[in-house]
Amino acid sequence: MEQRTLGRTGRSVSVVGLGTWQLGADWGEVSEDDARAVLDASVEEGVTFFDTADVYGDGRSETVIGRFLADRPDAGVTVATKMGRRVEQVPENYVLDHFRAWTDRSRRNLGVDTLDLVQLHCPPTSVYSDDAVYDALDTLVEDGAVAAYGVSVEKVEEALAALARPHVATVQIIANAFRLKPLEAVFPAAAEAGVGIIVRVPLASGLLSGKYDAGTTFAADDHRSYNRDGSAFDVGETFSGVDYETGLVAAREFGELVAAEAPAGTTSAQAALAWLCQQPAVSSVIPGARNVEQARANAAAGRVGPLGEAFDAGVRRIYDTHLRSTIHPRW
Repeated sequence: MEQRTLGRTGRSVSVVGLGTWQLGADWGEVSEDDARAVLDASVEEGVTFFDTADVYGDGRSETVIGRFLADRPDAGVTVATKMGRRVEQVPENYVLDHFRAWTDRSRRNLGVDTLDLVQLHCPPTSVYSDDAVYDALDTLVEDGAVAAYGVSVEKVEEALAALARPHVATVQIIANAFRLKPLEAVFPAAAEAGVGIIVRVPLASGLLSGKYDAGTTFAADDHRSYNRDGSAFDVGETFSGVDYETGLVAAREFGELVAAEAPAGTTSAQAALAWLCQQPAVSSVIPGARNVEQARANAAAGRVGPLGEAFDAGVRRIYDTHLRSTIHPRW
């Protein structure tokens, strides 16, 4: 697995990481044994970067990872967590006292003295421009509670505001074949600043796997059922904000592109992940996995050969034809 520098943290991490939202059982039930098996399989495949959050299963994801780290202290895994979504989303809640309480809880969950990386978890937009917020984050570093900090964002504008700050180590953002604006606006600026890019929702909540159709249903506690209108959190997190029916059309064309241009045997999901991995500005792409088979297949995407100019042109044609007019102005 290729290793890349995680921005200003200076750490080397695998270009394919693991997102662990699912392991908190927020997408339907996942047993702790199954969650542990996903972590073990990922590391066996060369994954050295886990992304979690204090809100995933209200700390369950962090706790499972903490037990894994205790059992495998030599695994060489960097863990990024996130904070801020367990309270009302108002700027007044993003203050040092809360940051200390939140990071203390995450340190206990993960069983570490110092968090490798903590990220603001998609706070209100004004937070990204607040000097006091960054002063507070700097204090966490000075106190030894965190080794580095970054931000997780919904919008390009939020990412650009954070990139202007000298101690922001990473920016986590949604990017995929159905969400191209970050590649055009954020990736070049991050590369110039030396800030790492962590890509989440790389498969557009599974649309880019090519496995869904008009008859596909999702569990009631799966955000792909309850958040299609954005009533629970930013709708851009669910299917990347793409209208489901439109997304199925685009996904069908993406599958045809994979069959024509990707190396033989590459699945649609692997091609979507590989295309992101092959963007030089990206530090790590963090697909989720609910089982060992998904974890191994995702990791294999990091070994897919160059996809080439024709594939890239096809991605952009699909986006321009079906998605740009509705997606580009929003995120």
